[in-house]
Amino acid sequence: MTDDAHAQREPIFHMPGVVVWLIGILVAVHLGRTFLLSTDADFEFLLTFAFLPLRYASEAGVQGMLPGGAGADLWTFVSYAFLHGGTMHLVVNSLWLAVFGSAVARRFGTMRFLVFSAVAAAAGAGLHLAAHFGEPIPMVGASAAISAHMAAAARFVFEPGGPLGTYRFREDIAYRLPAVSLLQALSNPRVLTFLGVWFGVNLLFGLGSVQLAGQSGSIAWEAHIGGFLAGLALFSLFDPVPRAGRAQ
Repeated sequence: MTDDAHAQREPIFHMPGVVVWLIGILVAVHLGRTFLLSTDADFEFLLTFAFLPLRYASEAGVQGMLPGGAGADLWTFVSYAFLHGGTMHLVVNSLWLAVFGSAVARRFGTMRFLVFSAVAAAAGAGLHLAAHFGEPIPMVGASAAISAHMAAAARFVFEPGGPLGTYRFREDIAYRLPAVSLLQALSNPRVLTFLGVWFGVNLLFGLGSVQLAGQSGSIAWEAHIGGFLAGLALFSLFDPVPRAGRAQ
């Protein structure tokens, strides 16, 4: 089969199975909350699985009163990422997950990708908790994990031969090229531009100048930053591809 014939048989866009399944779960959870749960049941579900800073303020007198008990004190650091505040919130996060999550999943493989995403979600919740300790407003959304995917992707997609590099390889090799160190990545103007735009947008969210289309309330920008920083810092720990210049 010629290269041209092979190219014609390739899908224009395809995602790793783990990303397809994750998006499917996000959609299923949202549809279930929307169409299967009553208002009271959905509120109970939200209190059980959303991230609620009030849980951790013992002086608030809520210990033992919130659903989920001590278990929810732990699992909500990750479970909140499967909930969304509305259809547009879900759609936007699913699109970003399809783009950046796919790139990272292709490089990391399924299990590394899932653990990396969970750790990033927990890191985002941790920074949100530090900024909003004791507040009664629940946080939902996969944005912290997706921010980590963006940060991780920035470590390799702009390299020569990478998916967005100056010259590009085809197929999976573009996602398996050795990454440079964090310091070297930060010297790449394209990476710096990407980081600058990302932090600038989140700063606007934090200052209340920008609202995400279709979304009410404030943006949990601290969680975005927590996930993004975790993605930058932990990339090398999860990356299965030996770094450029490192012994095999």
